[in-house]
Amino acid sequence: MRGRFAPSPSGEMHLGNAWTALLAWLQVRSAAGSLVLRIEDLDPDRSRPQFSRQLLEDLSWLGLEWDEGPDTGGNKGPYCQNERRLFYTEALDSLKRKGRLYPCYCTREEIREASLAPHEPEVGRIYPGTCRQLSDAQRREREASGRQPAWRLEVPTQEIGFSDLCQGEVSQNLSEAGDFVLQRADGVHAYQLAVVVDDALMGITHVLRGDDLLPSTARQIFLYRALELPPPSFAHVPLLLGLDGHRLSKRHGDLSLASLRRRGVRAEQIIGYLAGLAGMTPKGEAVTARELVPVFSLEALSKTPLIVRVESIVR
Repeated sequence: MRGRFAPSPSGEMHLGNAWTALLAWLQVRSAAGSLVLRIEDLDPDRSRPQFSRQLLEDLSWLGLEWDEGPDTGGNKGPYCQNERRLFYTEALDSLKRKGRLYPCYCTREEIREASLAPHEPEVGRIYPGTCRQLSDAQRREREASGRQPAWRLEVPTQEIGFSDLCQGEVSQNLSEAGDFVLQRADGVHAYQLAVVVDDALMGITHVLRGDDLLPSTARQIFLYRALELPPPSFAHVPLLLGLDGHRLSKRHGDLSLASLRRRGVRAEQIIGYLAGLAGMTPKGEAVTARELVPVFSLEALSKTPLIVRVESIVR
């Protein structure tokens, strides 16, 4: 087994990140496998080097060591996406040669107007395929006006089924996503492309991640097939929510690991609290991650979101 934890350095690591990291670490360690740490710093607008350094420090503090990563190296590197752009370009070129991509010149506003009925909410917006059938002349006209294209993967109306190690049998229709972007107009490669290429080239056999990414899985499996790459097994675990009902993020500053450390919380307390949420230990019992390896079970995890109460950690 080769698993991975792939955080984005866009803010301080919080309990939700620690939850996913712990479960991914336990999945791999319980199978005597290898864990890869990959920093997903592909988006220059959101990624910050200081957060990359903090991520490594926080994971080490929690006792969640890795076998390959940006600091330890390995034979599947580089381990930061910003250094792997050549791999994404090669994958794009392959898809272009196969005729699977087309340039899209639509602005966000044009997509919004074309894909929504009046007063319809924007959640779940699907690209209507405006640029799919453009002629060469129409493409030249748009480029002459100064528009740079994004590149979209054309997807059929097709059902994709897979067996999720946490959620069970899942079936999704690609039409629910529509043709999706693999490279933005500014040249930045999309997450969907980068994560597929990276997991395949790094030999990842098992992906454990939050179930907010479950809707992306069908299109990623389709992309694996288009690139003739083997997909991994997936496990989508429930999210941790704050008391406000929203998934944990940077706005829950009091639940960042850095904040909890400043308040004197020990790593074993955090691991024990998360283990309690997962049903592996009595709630409130301080333990190390290593002690949880014999009792880890994906089957025992809840399939619904879990509420985090900071007062249960800080006493």
